[in-house]
Amino acid sequence: MSILSTRLRGVRVFLFLTAAFGLAGLVRTVAAAGAPAPGTEQVVVYSARIEQLIKPMFDAFTRDTGIPVKFVTDKEGALLARLQAEGKNTPADMLITADAGNLWEAARAGLLKPVVSKTLEANIPAHLRDPHQQWFGLSVRARTIVYNTQKVKPADLSTYEDLASPKWKGRLCLRTSKKVYNQSLVAMMIAEHGAAKTEQIVKNWVANLATDPLSDDTRAMESVAAGQCDLTLVNTYYYGRLMEKNPKLPLAIFWPNQARGGVHVNVSGAGITRATRNEAAAIKLLEFLSA
Repeated sequence: MSILSTRLRGVRVFLFLTAAFGLAGLVRTVAAAGAPAPGTEQVVVYSARIEQLIKPMFDAFTRDTGIPVKFVTDKEGALLARLQAEGKNTPADMLITADAGNLWEAARAGLLKPVVSKTLEANIPAHLRDPHQQWFGLSVRARTIVYNTQKVKPADLSTYEDLASPKWKGRLCLRTSKKVYNQSLVAMMIAEHGAAKTEQIVKNWVANLATDPLSDDTRAMESVAAGQCDLTLVNTYYYGRLMEKNPKLPLAIFWPNQARGGVHVNVSGAGITRATRNEAAAIKLLEFLSA
């Protein structure tokens, strides 16, 4: 079993460890890239990536190939539940998620099928795809510490594990554990430290919280900037987006765990559904996205 597979199995343990983190709300958005002409191939995508990120890529694919793409966007859990409920009658040909943990869960539930593609093997390193070729990583994002530059010195920061230290009591903000980003981070820690030690680390994170868990990374950084807490964990692109809007915010990134293992990286990716009706076209889209 690969290290990545072992880490992803830890997601289930993390859900038990962080029940205190609370629940996020569920919002659904449905979008379509136009109806296909009669008799034309089309690909139906269930996507946890928001429309503004994926529609330009789908439009480019359609321009290049003539194959229309219809897509539905929603939260990962809702999409997995929908695929399971629809079974062999699902219209979906492809599932895109924001983290490999959800793709692993979909593969474990029998919702994805193996794909044989020399293009995908050439474009995507082995450590960023499923060993059984059921899902493929398409992008990566680092999960870093963001801190208030007026309240925290970089020399005081070191690792994810150190956020459990008593020195951060009442100073830490975290987003809800319902989002898979923190789940994957803790799964990585379980793979490295074991469940018992990781459980204690997570309990201490919770004990160090300055406020209830927040709905997303942006809210967490805004709380840090406002002085409600001193530091948090976010994906780097949230930081870039927020600072572009307000470059005067007293925020900075710290890259944790540089002495051992390095920063945690989330993997976004996609897989072809087991019930796909347009496998060849769906594989073409997956190859296009991997280029």
